[in-house]
Amino acid sequence: MRIVLLHELLSGDPRADERDALVQLKLAERELEACGHRCHRLAVDLDFEKTRRWLADVRPDLVFNLVESLGGSSRLAHVGPALVEALGIPCTGAPSTAFLETTDKLHAKRRFAAHGLPTPRWLEDGDEVGQAFRLDPQARYIVKPIHEDASVDLDDEAVVHGLAAARARLAAAARPSFAEVFVEGREFNLALLEKRAGVELLPPAEITFEQWPQDKPRIVGYAAKWDEGSFESVHTPRRFDFPPSDAPLLARLSDLAHRCWRLFGLRGYARVDFRVDGHGEPFILEVNANPCLSPDAGFPAAAARAGLSSRDVVERIVAAALPRVPESNRS
Repeated sequence: MRIVLLHELLSGDPRADERDALVQLKLAERELEACGHRCHRLAVDLDFEKTRRWLADVRPDLVFNLVESLGGSSRLAHVGPALVEALGIPCTGAPSTAFLETTDKLHAKRRFAAHGLPTPRWLEDGDEVGQAFRLDPQARYIVKPIHEDASVDLDDEAVVHGLAAARARLAAAARPSFAEVFVEGREFNLALLEKRAGVELLPPAEITFEQWPQDKPRIVGYAAKWDEGSFESVHTPRRFDFPPSDAPLLARLSDLAHRCWRLFGLRGYARVDFRVDGHGEPFILEVNANPCLSPDAGFPAAAARAGLSSRDVVERIVAAALPRVPESNRS
């Protein structure tokens, strides 16, 4: 097949997480070509008409979507697949509607709550009566950007004590943000990969906080993900081995991850992030449509644990994007 790899055009001085996008681009290209496909790269920016014309002229058999942001903002991540869908070209990963809903973390949390899925309570900027009346004024809160991924803006200062401090940080935030009740406890990532008959849950992973100072917030912030050699990066290893006593918790996390997949109409692959409090109660933090495929990222680690190579993963992502052939039409 002729496959176009759609990715964001980087310029200026990109952040570490933005540069990492090129790593997964090269990986996907390598594996696709090893499978016999002809690959072409298409870097996209805010000139949507130029992208639309190029795709309309080339008419590839498939677009492998690796767009995580446009114009430096994850808020527009859905535009790439939306353009492809409008042209009727098969596209890997989540449909544009799922991107739109999951990259807006406030919208996603409202949907969690509306469908009975557990998520930490939250405060929106300027909200005086909505969520606020149920919030503990003395609790700890973590302030997060609404539309950014990759733990952008998440550091120790993002965790504050008290509702007043949360309001103050929201008011001073450089990007649209919200404050979420900080769940003290364990952190889990559950990866999902589509297969011919549904979706497969890959081995659950827990991010552990080793030798963590008592007064340091236990978060997987920007430094933990992107500052190699930092304390946060070195002391947040991932583990896949759990005692039998964790079996009920892991079963519940699995159920919640599958419910998120269905709720947002995800496709191809995804990752759901959780915190689990001291009573063993899980809370959904966010849903990541099209999570990073770089070798050191969480999704490939879970796939490797399941015995899948990067080529296996890429092939299954491609297969999930192609039109389904009814069983009665198969030879």
